[in-house]
Amino acid sequence: MYFNQLERYSGAMKIGITGCTGRMGQLLVREITQAPDLDLAGGTYRDQVSPPAHVTIFDEADALFGASDAVIDFTSPDASLEHAALAAKHGKALLIGTTGLSPAQSDEIRSFAAKAPILISANTSLGVNILASLVQKAAALLGTDYAIEILETHHSNKVDAPSGTALALGRAAAAGRQIDLKDHAVYSREGHTGKRKPDDIGFATLRGGDVVGEHTVFFYGQGERLELSHRATDRVLFARGALHVARWLAAQKPGFYTMQDCLKID
Repeated sequence: MYFNQLERYSGAMKIGITGCTGRMGQLLVREITQAPDLDLAGGTYRDQVSPPAHVTIFDEADALFGASDAVIDFTSPDASLEHAALAAKHGKALLIGTTGLSPAQSDEIRSFAAKAPILISANTSLGVNILASLVQKAAALLGTDYAIEILETHHSNKVDAPSGTALALGRAAAAGRQIDLKDHAVYSREGHTGKRKPDDIGFATLRGGDVVGEHTVFFYGQGERLELSHRATDRVLFARGALHVARWLAAQKPGFYTMQDCLKID
């Protein structure tokens, strides 16, 4: 497994969790307490769910960053931007798994990476990040004779669409075509839409039930279709992936990193 190839942080790493009572936050707390090489520095929360008794709760995220070697953030775009500023202030590693960041917010977060190692990932799954690499290569090899469409499915409670992972796959496809996604993304179709343009990258969204996450990138050619897919069946895989990334990120110099850097994907 690629995890065994990561550089290990020297000594017991203290990890802080922003939004520790959220769905991902609770999984991260559980996985950290079960990991012999990790310590839970504590967490912050803003909802009505009471945190576990064994978790140290900080009233301010500033104090959490001061007490942590690395912080993992699955919160909201505005909160993640604030946390990036705190990472820069304290020089602490920050993994952001928040989705729905605007281009301006992403750019501002990137600017804070001059003073701290920061990595943004819409998905910390090994499989999804390998999928993105395959999508980029397929888009480059197949060219505009193949239409690219992305289908994603998530549970009923997901609030953003398309998913951050679908958008990341769209960016990978656009990179393979050497185009900018924002100029070629098609997020909805209704009524008389006209003929499909060769460089369109279409997105379709499904919501329902308890689906953890399913993503398929279709390459439609004449007489054939290539499908590249990933299906997540247990949310814990994202928490475990995030912890392995945090181990790696805490050993890096200040800078803006990607999952490709962490996994050494060319």
